[in-house]
Amino acid sequence: MELTEKIAYIKGYAEGLDLDESKDGVKVLKKIIEFLEDMAQEVQELGELYDEAADMIEEIDEELCELEDALVENSGDDKCGCGCEDDDENPIYEVTCPNCNNKLYVEEDELMQGEMDCPECGATLEFDFSDVFDEDEHEEGCDCGCEHDEHLGEDDLMS
Repeated sequence: MELTEKIAYIKGYAEGLDLDESKDGVKVLKKIIEFLEDMAQEVQELGELYDEAADMIEEIDEELCELEDALVENSGDDKCGCGCEDDDENPIYEVTCPNCNNKLYVEEDELMQGEMDCPECGATLEFDFSDVFDEDEHEEGCDCGCEHDEHLGEDDLMS
């Protein structure tokens, strides 16, 4: 039973008592019941507004996730074509846990440690860079100004 229904029940019960409305106590009781009706109506309206706000927040969250995914996909773009990502000192890579399919966004420094635990399922993720570090990947004539001898390829992160 909702608040408005409960207040309506109390109001009907009070009216059924056939109280003498000329007495001060009855007048106060009627004012209290009117006040409770108003409060119940306000609470109901606030609940509806809350539901609307929650729906809007959920939509915004979904849109932000889509935007974040789009930004991460585009973060692999580099200016010079060598893969060094010269505009970011510590680029972020998207890694998918093979155990739970959770998407992780991991900085290059963390990847270089060779392994990490998935925060979702606890599985150990191992990263093998033995075939990634190849000085030939860095194109000759690259003018990006990077000081890296090795460059990570976007597709070479998980073993």
